[in-house]
Amino acid sequence: MRIKRFSKYCLFILCFLSFELQAQIKNQEYKLMLDSLYDHSVPLISVEDLIKLDKKDLYILDTREKEEFNVSHIKNARNVGYFWFDMRKIYDIPENATIVLYCSVGMRSEKIGEKLIEAGYKNVFNLYGSLFEWVNQGNPVYKKNGVQTSEIHTYNESWSHWVSRGTKVY
Repeated sequence: MRIKRFSKYCLFILCFLSFELQAQIKNQEYKLMLDSLYDHSVPLISVEDLIKLDKKDLYILDTREKEEFNVSHIKNARNVGYFWFDMRKIYDIPENATIVLYCSVGMRSEKIGEKLIEAGYKNVFNLYGSLFEWVNQGNPVYKKNGVQTSEIHTYNESWSHWVSRGTKVY
């Protein structure tokens, strides 16, 4: 009986947090698209909450391909890729560290997050709206050499309409 109550409580909290995250994205169509893509198998974190996180024991992992990462990425992010992702790329990250994953919109990062959770990582989060939302909210991105840039790799032309700021590259 206790387990059922706990499960209902967790479901309520998850629904509440999901609603709160959705409220932060202004483009209704983008919200609908994101919700249709996500399996909700990895807890979501908003851009605002990522910014507030304690940077100690925080690992930001970019699950896009190297070409995308080189155009621009979140400062101090580690590129781990998607197609050629290998757990050896994160061997040095403690299982209890906070890990935030992102890609362009959050679909690839969710899949990598599932692998990390399955491997025993405890505090894994998928950035809601991912890099597109990060940029849409006016946050900086950086080139491979660490220089701030306005460019954002939008994967391809059809995905680029979800980005409202910056210079689109594909």
